[in-house]
Amino acid sequence: DFGRSSELAFVVEPSDDIAVQEQPLILYCQVEGIQPITITWRKNGVMIVDSENAFVLANGSLYVSRFQRVRGDGSSDEGEYDCMAQNHYGLVVSRKAKIQAATMSDFHIHPQNAVVEEGGVARFQCQIHGLPEPVILWHKNSMPVNTDNERYTLLPKGVLQITGLRAEDSGIFHCVATNIANVKFSREARLTVSGSHSTVYKDPMILVGPENLTLTVHQTAVLECIATGNPRPIVSWSRLDGRPIGVEGIQVLGTGNLMISDLTVQHSGIYVCAANKPGTRVRRTAQGSLVVQAPAEFVQHPQSISRPVGTTAIFTCVAQGEPPPQITWLRNGQILETSDHIKLKNNNSTLSIYGINQADEAIYQCLAENSAGSTQASARLTVLWADGLPSPPQGVRAETVSATTIQVSWEKPLQNTKEIIGYVLHIRKAADPVEMEYQEAVSKSTFQQLVTDLEPSTSYSFYIKAYTSRGASKASEVTVVSTLGEVPAMPSLFIKVINSTTVQATWEPSIKLGQHEGFKLYYRKVHLSQYTGPVLLASNVTAYNITHLDASVVYEVKLLAYNQHGDGNSTVRFVSLRETVERTVLNPPCDCMKDEQNNKTSTTGIIIGIHIGVTCIIFCILFLMFGYRGRLLMCKNVQEQLSTPQIPRSQRSATGLVLNGATRRDRDDRDLNGKQLDMNELERLFPASPSQEQQEKGITSAHSLSVSHDETQISTLPLDEFSIIEEQPDPLPEDPHGSSPAALAPDHGPANEG
Repeated sequence: DFGRSSELAFVVEPSDDIAVQEQPLILYCQVEGIQPITITWRKNGVMIVDSENAFVLANGSLYVSRFQRVRGDGSSDEGEYDCMAQNHYGLVVSRKAKIQAATMSDFHIHPQNAVVEEGGVARFQCQIHGLPEPVILWHKNSMPVNTDNERYTLLPKGVLQITGLRAEDSGIFHCVATNIANVKFSREARLTVSGSHSTVYKDPMILVGPENLTLTVHQTAVLECIATGNPRPIVSWSRLDGRPIGVEGIQVLGTGNLMISDLTVQHSGIYVCAANKPGTRVRRTAQGSLVVQAPAEFVQHPQSISRPVGTTAIFTCVAQGEPPPQITWLRNGQILETSDHIKLKNNNSTLSIYGINQADEAIYQCLAENSAGSTQASARLTVLWADGLPSPPQGVRAETVSATTIQVSWEKPLQNTKEIIGYVLHIRKAADPVEMEYQEAVSKSTFQQLVTDLEPSTSYSFYIKAYTSRGASKASEVTVVSTLGEVPAMPSLFIKVINSTTVQATWEPSIKLGQHEGFKLYYRKVHLSQYTGPVLLASNVTAYNITHLDASVVYEVKLLAYNQHGDGNSTVRFVSLRETVERTVLNPPCDCMKDEQNNKTSTTGIIIGIHIGVTCIIFCILFLMFGYRGRLLMCKNVQEQLSTPQIPRSQRSATGLVLNGATRRDRDDRDLNGKQLDMNELERLFPASPSQEQQEKGITSAHSLSVSHDETQISTLPLDEFSIIEEQPDPLPEDPHGSSPAALAPDHGPANEG
């Protein structure tokens, strides 16, 4: 009997119903428990007084003799009814039963005339509202439609589909709506089947797609989808979220309507109807949403409990449903009001009653309700009270010892002290809710307790209970006292030199500082006794720049945090700006404009120097390789080739030299951007030789370079690709024409980067 109090509980509760005008109505209610039990009824929260029209039967049910939707005085028997049962243990209230009058409106959609070619699809529809939902049947030529014909499909919402039309399908159609309130007939519509079956191709087309539906679990959903085309399209269904539709309870009505029986919440989703042309990817789609609601039901019921006075009682009530239900608590049939000692948590799923007393003894109900329905469960709280328990402890006092410590003292109770086994001190921040309270146990011979690890400048409440083996005493009077204030802790301080006259002081905000209102910053020259400051900074500031300092002296910087209780201890740092000044002198700031001009004037000399230096190194290596052969002719050729190769004046801006194995393409790209050789720079780098003998040997000075069209071009060997090969013992054959060994050097193409 989950969800029931053994002292008083419902066996049968009233349920939703649809009543017929001028007909009797019975609402059932059956209760079990400790007699005597009194049963009463309410409608829309108002007590129903027994009358000739409505009265309570002996079994507790409510009898309405002649149900009327609207009475002469303007009142109505429609509404929400609930049953209340009461005995000396408490009172419980049933779920609400919604009672509505059976009705039927006029048709707001009638079938329409249709002319359709043979082999096509015809669709008729009629709609009407009513309670309960009317059952709609179709007649053809005043006779019920033959539902055994597979080409005729009747959908629950008043739709008639006829596929593969034939001439004999022509006729006059109308629908008949029936419920317990009335029977109504729609207007008539004529169906005309014309011509013969066409063979002209037509793209698939969905005439009617699924509509959005909201239903309750265990009901049946019908999603309509009717398509035309030539050839006749194939209709298929899928879910937009990609989940499988499944097969259990799934049925196809007619040529493409989807019916889902015994709905569950898992059936909720967006359904897509697709009409495909056979053998192709040509398709048309339509979609509709299905929302399945579930009435509230309990996953965990509250349980009846017994607790000693002064302890805590907890009831748990967990419900599920779609949409998620709202939970409401009742105490003896009345909505439960929360207070300091009655708390609701976890979306009202947990009811906690702290420090219970005799007044809390009652029947507590959990009501779970959503748009699909409601349910209730009840449980009883019994407060245990034993005779001879101690009276409350006396003379409770609390004295502040420090910023984190309070001493609480008390005196023993006045009555029934022999069975006391100890005391329990209840501690709570005055601003916190009751559920944040905690306890400390104290021996029976101790009448004081030092409470430590408290927060500074905080108010705390204290009360005491005396405990015996049979239960606890009532709580003592509550005393409230505050801890002392505390100055903030030392902040962390860091000093950063910005330039020769400025330093930046930074510190880190931290909860270890405690409650603080701000910071004070001081600084001074170390040889002086007077500080500059304080500089007052807000609590959210974490940096400050100290400017206009003297770079030749050392400074002391001091920072502290303060609050209403005073200044905390300070953090001190020393800083010198002298090193910054020295670095500035050794590394003066660059004059970028001046350096740029100097760079422009020396660019030509640097380029020429690099080219000539690399050329000399290359030929020195070649000379070492081949010099031991004694080929004097080679030396002469090398000396003649040391002269800078001349090129036509129109190409004189090119340097013609490759560095570090660059390819000829790279060289050409650089030559296009090269600067024209400065002849004065050449004279400075290569002054004229004073020896006439050197001039006669053909060594050309820098200022007397001559142009020769048949001059030999010098191939350059990249230094990073160069290697010396050991001499083979076989002598090289001499060229009969007297060529120098330099002509046998390998051809140096572009460097192989592999």
